[in-house]
Amino acid sequence: MVHVRGETVIRCAPVEVFDFVADERNEPLYNPEMTSVTQLTQGAPGVGTRYRAEMTSKSGPVTMLIEFTRYERPTLLQSHTSLSSMEIDGALTFEPVEGGTRLRWDWELQPRGVLRFAGPLVALLGRRREAAIWDGLRRYLETGRAGERPSSPH
Repeated sequence: MVHVRGETVIRCAPVEVFDFVADERNEPLYNPEMTSVTQLTQGAPGVGTRYRAEMTSKSGPVTMLIEFTRYERPTLLQSHTSLSSMEIDGALTFEPVEGGTRLRWDWELQPRGVLRFAGPLVALLGRRREAAIWDGLRRYLETGRAGERPSSPH
């Protein structure tokens, strides 16, 4: 098992950050590796909401299924993600701090196949990737572009 965690501070209110992140369809707006996200369940995000996401990788397109397993607006968003190469369980927490929100991520990755033997490399790449994703979110929200919505149909 591989553990990936980190944090960033975003100069926006926790509820704004939470609501934007909780709609996975927004991720392509701040994560250039995420090419599309489709909500598979009806209604507003909550426990049991599922998404299918497509992302690019060096080896080609990757499909993942994401399900929210805990949803406590605006402080906690827990999920389970399945990819062909691994399972990911973890949470995002949203803590008010002076001037904004401290966003923390904490993921447990269970690599499959040959990745099972590359734990330290998976951890290193995972930490870098997550830091880049959440820095992209920070930049996106702080520039005031959060009012934009994904172009894909909801």
